[in-house]
Amino acid sequence: MTQPLNIVWNPSEGIDLGFFMIRYYSLMFVIAFGLGWYLMKKIFEREHEPIDKLDSLFVWTVLATLIGARLGHVLFYDWEYFRNHLLEIFLPFKFEPKFEFTGFQGLASHGAAIAIILAMYFYSKMILKRPLLWILDRVVIPVASGAIFVRLGNFMNSEIIGHETTSAFGIRFLHDQFSKAEAVNATQIANPKDAYTAIATDPKFADLLAQVPAKHPTQLYESFCYIFVFAILFFLYWKTNARLKSGYLFGLFLVLLFVVRFIVEFVKESQGGIEQELGYFSTGQWLSIPFIIIGLFFIIRAQRNPLAES
Repeated sequence: MTQPLNIVWNPSEGIDLGFFMIRYYSLMFVIAFGLGWYLMKKIFEREHEPIDKLDSLFVWTVLATLIGARLGHVLFYDWEYFRNHLLEIFLPFKFEPKFEFTGFQGLASHGAAIAIILAMYFYSKMILKRPLLWILDRVVIPVASGAIFVRLGNFMNSEIIGHETTSAFGIRFLHDQFSKAEAVNATQIANPKDAYTAIATDPKFADLLAQVPAKHPTQLYESFCYIFVFAILFFLYWKTNARLKSGYLFGLFLVLLFVVRFIVEFVKESQGGIEQELGYFSTGQWLSIPFIIIGLFFIIRAQRNPLAES
């Protein structure tokens, strides 16, 4: 039987500048959107599209990603809670049992995908004046690159982790096992950061550390696979005539990305949602199936109509 690497994951919240904390999760989103803007700039230049239209595309994509991901989490995974706490959907606070700043906890990639498709429909009609599939075939390239960094952000936050494992890939997520309050109470160290560090490094708290099981780092599994999704789309767009097949790259993106998501879900902890009612698969897998089917449809359609207007 293989043994885990015994890595204890105890990351800091971010880069402390003294007057401001740059949280790693937020930083990953900034990198994702920044790289996406750069990639689309190169695509627009190749396609002889005015760069001034890129600013609108950036704004539409950012808003669609954040709003769609938030609503996706609310509707697909945690509606039973949010139906009674409507203000918390768009406000980063909890009001019960006491007022508390929480940030936005919960973003769903399926919701982001739906919102981006809808946003591209209106963007293509109102601003770009191109067919919808033209922009979808191109915007999926930066979206795929962004998915890499979003999952790295999840890893930094010790969220969306996998089942316990004895494999060599297992990582011990300290922040998943103990909340800040639990770490402080267990160690009697007032500062949560110091409390976590003590559990991870001080032999006096070895019994607490022993309670932290090794789990699959599913965020890293997805992030690693998304590198290949991005590389395939990037290569096909720049080195082949795939961009001329209307809907092909868009369909391929849906199939590749959500097949990865479907497979990784087998070792991922439950995120809640509709899986209790439907059974067999997790919520993430049920939500991935329609995207895979739609993707296959566009791939087949593009192959049958290779010279279709994109």
